[in-house]
Amino acid sequence: MTENETVMNGYHQRVNKMCASCQHKDVEKDGTRICQKMWLKVEQRYCCRHWEMSDGLKQAGMQNGGVVRLKGTQEIIIN
Repeated sequence: MTENETVMNGYHQRVNKMCASCQHKDVEKDGTRICQKMWLKVEQRYCCRHWEMSDGLKQAGMQNGGVVRLKGTQEIIIN
């Protein structure tokens, strides 16, 4: 298996170029990944020429006024 390329988002976070980080992936209920651009079943680490960083990963590393939200109801205030 070859290594996937790593790119940086706007907040200097590294993102691996692969289906798992792509805007065009669709994951079925059974876990099957489908590329919405090519309409093919693909593996998690597959990367095609249509790869585009997902919206969630574009925002990774962004700070919202010093409040970091965790799972549940906890908050951490960073001064």
